[in-house]
Amino acid sequence: MAEPDPKDPNPLVRRVDALLRRRGEPGREGQVPVLTEIVLDEAPARRAVDAAALEALARELERAVLVRLAAEVDRVIEERLARTLSQVLGQALEGVRAELTVSVTQMVREAVAASVAHALAVPETSQ
Repeated sequence: MAEPDPKDPNPLVRRVDALLRRRGEPGREGQVPVLTEIVLDEAPARRAVDAAALEALARELERAVLVRLAAEVDRVIEERLARTLSQVLGQALEGVRAELTVSVTQMVREAVAASVAHALAVPETSQ
């Protein structure tokens, strides 16, 4: 069996390797290792990461997440904007309709009053 790469970040590979090494220990002959056993890895692989590399990784991760979320963010903004514009436009149109109704009612009232006044002011000449 090939030795796993010590730089491999996969913890499962390290656990399997540790179990297989443990199988060769004295007093363990004939026992089959299982992955549910807790086996401490003899060489914990904890690499030191410098701050600059960590910062660069964080920026790259942030950029990648924002790129993936951009379309969803745009969709949500457009949806909310459309809903808000629809409400505001509906309220504005309702206000204009109410103003026009008042104006037309006033104009009709004045026209009817003028017509009635004109009909009452004209003397009847046919007799």
